[in-house]
Amino acid sequence: MARQDVKDEVLYLRAAGLDLGKRFLLACVRTPCLKRPGTWTLETERFATTPAEIRRLLAWLLERRVEVVVLEATSDYWRHLYYTLQPHLNLMLVNPAHLKGIRGRKSDPSDAAFLARAGASGMVMGSFVPEREIRELRDLTRRRTQLITARGQEAQRLEKELEDTGMKLSSVLSDITGASGRAIINALIGGERDPQALADLAIRRARSKIPALVEALDGTFTEHHAFMCRHYLDEIDHLTATADQLDQRITALLTRLEHNKDIENLDTIPGIGPAAAEIIIAETGGDMTQFATAGHLASWIGVCPGMNESAGVTKSARTRNGNSNLKRLLGIAAMSVTRNKDCYLSAYYRRIAARRGRQRALVAVMRKLAVAIWHILRHKTRYQDLGADYFTRRDPERAMRRMTKEANRLGLTVRFEPIAATA
Repeated sequence: MARQDVKDEVLYLRAAGLDLGKRFLLACVRTPCLKRPGTWTLETERFATTPAEIRRLLAWLLERRVEVVVLEATSDYWRHLYYTLQPHLNLMLVNPAHLKGIRGRKSDPSDAAFLARAGASGMVMGSFVPEREIRELRDLTRRRTQLITARGQEAQRLEKELEDTGMKLSSVLSDITGASGRAIINALIGGERDPQALADLAIRRARSKIPALVEALDGTFTEHHAFMCRHYLDEIDHLTATADQLDQRITALLTRLEHNKDIENLDTIPGIGPAAAEIIIAETGGDMTQFATAGHLASWIGVCPGMNESAGVTKSARTRNGNSNLKRLLGIAAMSVTRNKDCYLSAYYRRIAARRGRQRALVAVMRKLAVAIWHILRHKTRYQDLGADYFTRRDPERAMRRMTKEANRLGLTVRFEPIAATA
C-alpha cells in the first residue's frame, strides 16, 4: 500500500481506477487514511482479463466497498469487463482523450491511481453506454453499413475490370450491376462478343441507349476477364444476401423494441430514409433523456464548433470526432438536402454558404439535422418543414433591400408595390 498526501475536494471517499490492457489490468482502490485525516491510501492489485479473474476483481472491489469505479475505454477490451461489473458497481466508462495530460512518471499503477483520483474528485464524466438490446442493434446496423460499403467497392472493381477490356459500359449505364448491366455482363461471361447482340439485352429505359451501348461494348473481353467478372458478381450477390439477412434481423429487433413509430417520424426529415433512421435509433438508443438538450446531442455526434481558446485568442473551432457513424450519416443527408431547392434546410445552407463557405454551411446543416432528430425523438412528433421562403417571410424588408441592391448593381431601379386584393 502507498499513502497519497494530497488534499482534494472529493465526491466519493472510496474510488477505484482500472488500467486495462489486453492480457491483464491494474486495479487501484483509493480510500481515506484513518491515521492521517486528509490523506489517502492506495491499494493496487493485478488481475488477468479472463472471465474468472474478472469475477475475482468484482469480489475484490465489493469487499472494499468502492463507491465509484473509473475505466478507460481502451480499444474493445473494455466491453466484457464493463458488462460484468456494471450491474453491481457504479462504473464510469471514460474517454481516454479526456484524461490526456502531463502525469509525470508514467506506469500502469500510476495510471490506475490517477483514474481513481479523477473519479473521486469528479474530474471525468461517464460515457453513454446503451442497454444490451440497443448494443445488439448497433452491431447489426454497423455491420450492414460495412457490407454495403464492401458491395460498392466490389462494383468499382468490376467496373475497373471492364475498363481493362476497353469497354465503356459504365459510361452509358449508371449502374452496371443493375438488370441491364448484369444481363450484358453475364452474356459476355457466357461467350457472347457481338456488340449489337449484347446491346439488345438492355431492358426498359436502357433500350433507348442501344446505339451508345453498341459503341461502348466494342472491346477485347478475354477468358481471364470472364473469370474475374464472375468472381466480382458472386461477391456482390453474397454481400447483398448477407445484408438482406441483417435487414430482417434489424426489423424484427426494432419491432420488439417498439421503435417503428420513431422510424416513421425520422423518415419525414429531408435526407433521412428508413435505413438511416434505423442507424439513428441504434446509435442513440432512441431515448433522448440521455441528452439534456439538442445541443448536447449535436456535441456528442460532433457536429458543432469546437472550443479551443487561450489568452482571448480562439486557436481552432474544428468539430470534435464524436460519433463517427452518425456524423457520416448526417454528412450524407446534408449533402442530399442541399440539392433540394424547395425546403428550409437548403435555403439555410445557401444562406450560410454565401457568408462562411460551403464546408461550414454543410456542418451547420448537419447540426440542424441533429437538432431535428432530438426534438422528434424527444416529443414523438413528425418533422415540420419551415419552407424554402422562411427567411424571406421572416424579414421581407431585408429581402427587398437585397433585391434593390442587386438591381442597382445592374444599373436598374426597382419599385415594390403590394398586390391588389382580388374580390
